[in-house]
Amino acid sequence: MLDNKTYLSDDEAKRMICEIGRRVYNKNFVAANDGNISIKVGPNEVWATPTGVSKGFMTPEMLVKVDLTGKVLEGSRKPSSELKMHLRVYLENEETTAVVHAHPQAATAYAMAGIPLDRAYSPEGVILLGKVPVSPYAAPGTQEVPDSIAPYCTEYNAVLLANHGALTWGRDMIEAYYRMESLEHYSLTLLHTKKLTDQLEELSAERLAELIQIRENMGIKTGGHLISHEEALKLGANNDSHESSSVQVDPKLIQSIVAQVTEAVLKQLR
Repeated sequence: MLDNKTYLSDDEAKRMICEIGRRVYNKNFVAANDGNISIKVGPNEVWATPTGVSKGFMTPEMLVKVDLTGKVLEGSRKPSSELKMHLRVYLENEETTAVVHAHPQAATAYAMAGIPLDRAYSPEGVILLGKVPVSPYAAPGTQEVPDSIAPYCTEYNAVLLANHGALTWGRDMIEAYYRMESLEHYSLTLLHTKKLTDQLEELSAERLAELIQIRENMGIKTGGHLISHEEALKLGANNDSHESSSVQVDPKLIQSIVAQVTEAVLKQLR
């Protein structure tokens, strides 16, 4: 298959990675040496962040160039062990040319709670992100990590990594970064809203269909299936119908736990 993509030059890619690194660091999406960023600059060439370096203090000469198997082509530093995730996205999704991994606090809270972002609450969430699933837990740096995200790479735009953080990708670096930024903004908005009320208004099937059409008109064909207001009601009814045969859980207890977790996260964000 011919590759007709227009890639950034090596210098452009390295400067872009450093710029996005500063942005994720300044926004507190990462701490210390957390996270990693990569850009594909050819059919089998990727520039990526090295291990053990703060994303807020990177310089172009620190970066490392690898092929899609992870073999180092240029650079004196060792690539991050989590680069396996990035390479798997590139192998699974031919349209992707950039990947961002970070630990934004609100999104990571959802990842730690194992809660996917699968409800249609806002136009921005539908258009920019779509459904954001949670991948199964995998030990950092192992082959389990790329295997855990592989099922989500073609249909979705982002994934929450169970107990770990978030991963976004895009057709260019700006799209990949914006998806990370949107993911955290949307997650934080939901946390604030749930602090006010448990009655979040979900978009109807008609409104959801309109937004998906807008999304497709923008050339975005991915995003998965979000749950509309009508589907949420049916889901609630189905849950009610199974209450007699399932383990009974005190709703007040659940509400108390959610409130405590939300309050702890929001304190960290202030």
